[in-house]
Amino acid sequence: MILAIDGGQDSGAVYKGRKESNDVLSIGRAVAAEIRRHGVTVDETRTTDATVSLSERSGFENRNTYDYFISFHRNAFKPEAAKGVETYTYLNPGTKSKSLAQRIQTALIALGFTDRGVKEANYHVLRETKAPAVLIEIGFIDNSGDNALFDSKRNEIIKAIAKAVLTQLGVDYIEASARAQAESGQTLYRVMAGSYKVRENAEKQVQKLKAAGVDAVIMIFNK
Repeated sequence: MILAIDGGQDSGAVYKGRKESNDVLSIGRAVAAEIRRHGVTVDETRTTDATVSLSERSGFENRNTYDYFISFHRNAFKPEAAKGVETYTYLNPGTKSKSLAQRIQTALIALGFTDRGVKEANYHVLRETKAPAVLIEIGFIDNSGDNALFDSKRNEIIKAIAKAVLTQLGVDYIEASARAQAESGQTLYRVMAGSYKVRENAEKQVQKLKAAGVDAVIMIFNK
């Protein structure tokens, strides 16, 4: 299985100094990494903050045979006048692209974004690509509420889109280990499950937690 991920173009929409290109490059690269973690090959049209034209992006896809092409974007309209997520397919979409679009849309709505629906459009990257293609508008960059969701739920957005794509590919999503999450730069919140003077009691508690599927280790603190 092999995917192509399109991280938009420089600079895209801009609002109060915030650039769409930065947002979608960051989220697209993180989604690509999360999908690769499951053994799926992912190629990217843009890996740095550089301008890549529409024809270059579709040409990139056409030079290979991909299972899906996924383009990341953020919407814009009038400041604070519109909000929500929408996912696009080409006109008269095939079953694969429509199914993937719906999975992604449903996953993002569950995170609190307003549902603007799965839609069809004659966009270049949907029309000029060979593989089943979807274009995701992850909220409006000119809406403060959508930006707050985009920032505060960044990790959840990455996971939600990756899971939707993997489900479409028939690949089971596997939670990353605590160590892998730390190495990826994600924020972790550790939960203390008690302190014990006797190490044996601490070890018993660790075993109980592991049996319940909780990643647990003993940490020594000297008062």
